Amino acid sequence: MALLERVSTLLRANLNDLIEKAEDPERLLKQIVLDMENQLLQVKTQVAIAIADQHLLEKKRAEHMEQAAEWRRKAELAVQKGHDDLARAALERALSDDQLVAGFTEQAEDQKSEADNLRQALHKLDQKLNETRARCEMLVAEHRRARVVGRAAQVRQAVGTGQEQALGRLKSRVRTKAAENAAVSEVLAPETLEDRFQALESEDKVELLLNEIKSRQSTQ
Repeated sequence: MALLERVSTLLRANLNDLIEKAEDPERLLKQIVLDMENQLLQVKTQVAIAIADQHLLEKKRAEHMEQAAEWRRKAELAVQKGHDDLARAALERALSDDQLVAGFTEQAEDQKSEADNLRQALHKLDQKLNETRARCEMLVAEHRRARVVGRAAQVRQAVGTGQEQALGRLKSRVRTKAAENAAVSEVLAPETLEDRFQALESEDKVELLLNEIKSRQSTQ
């Protein structure tokens, strides 16, 4: 009964629920298949034992049926010979064998019922095992694919962040260099005509201011 209860538990197992609660789904799935294979082997062994016991009980029943028939034959012979006491003893033995036949018949029927239940359990477990193997292979593939996709996303994110940082540093260096180049260009630019006239006008203003200062000082 304990074996059939374990088999029933495996048959009712919901893989999706188990996987959602598992820390390592692949390991859990492999363990479930292994447990089912072990239970299948035990059920096969129990089926073989049950069938062997059934055959043994049927053999014992047949033997006692033959013995009961033989004692009745002997009882008839004793009556023919006028030995009623021997006939009574033979009939008592025949009745004893009849009781044994009834007992072995009941046990054989019970054993056949148990063997049939084990056969059904074996058949269902074998089907469930095949389905579970296929389902586990699919779930393992999905789990591995999900991990690969997740890792790829992490890599893309890391690469994208690194690229953005590198581009940012590159843009900053480009802007700094452009500013430096502009400053150098401004310093090293050749003097234009406008610049020369502006310089002359500036010199005139300086001379005018200088003459004003000298004039004030001469009058003091």
